[in-house]
Amino acid sequence: MSARVTLATAARVLTQLRRDPRTLALLLVVPAVLVTLLRYVFDGSEETFHRIGGPMLGIFPLIAMFLVTSITMLRERVSGTLERLLTTPLAKLDLLLGYAIAFALVAAVQATVTALVAIELLGLELRGEAWHVVALAILNAVLGMSLGLFVSAFARTEFQAIQFMPAFLFPQLLLCGLLAQRAEMARVLELLAAVLPMTYAFDALQAVTRGAALDRGFWLDVGVVVGAALLALALGAATLRRRTA
Repeated sequence: MSARVTLATAARVLTQLRRDPRTLALLLVVPAVLVTLLRYVFDGSEETFHRIGGPMLGIFPLIAMFLVTSITMLRERVSGTLERLLTTPLAKLDLLLGYAIAFALVAAVQATVTALVAIELLGLELRGEAWHVVALAILNAVLGMSLGLFVSAFARTEFQAIQFMPAFLFPQLLLCGLLAQRAEMARVLELLAAVLPMTYAFDALQAVTRGAALDRGFWLDVGVVVGAALLALALGAATLRRRTA
């Protein structure tokens, strides 16, 4: 592993993103638009917006980053760019860390923009610290990036990559506790939710938006999200090949 090569990879990814305005719009504008839409969906029930708006500040970036990263890495694979890169001294860890650094920087901007729109323009009320929400949103975006890198190995076209979003993320969105308390779900769904990373991401976000104490349960949730991101990166590294099929 080389820090110079890792940073060069991150710079290459950022340059590619800068030259792709549609992707930048998806990453930086769409989450803010979705939060705005959510605000006016619950125009007659502001307490509902205040209850779920904070957690959604972290979930929207996760979904957007998953979609963009899976498609970006798929393009690298099918275009032959990945194969050519892996014939150079570039290590797999350099490649993955380069992607992680680049998308983490984008995630920081994304989370900050979305939080500013929600809090300053839409009046989202947070009982906790706003920077805690932004930090968790960045962590969730990195989780989405890691999952996107992993699932890209199982797609052959961009359409297939997009199909992973409803198949892989939407069940987590339904089961994480956003729409219904997990304790009120069928037992099998409650048990399934306990092994899904978005459940822990939601619980951590809910804790900070409600101003709850950052106790052992909170740090356990954060640790699970970090562990899931690292596991997805490791699995993503295992799918990288020096030869394409």
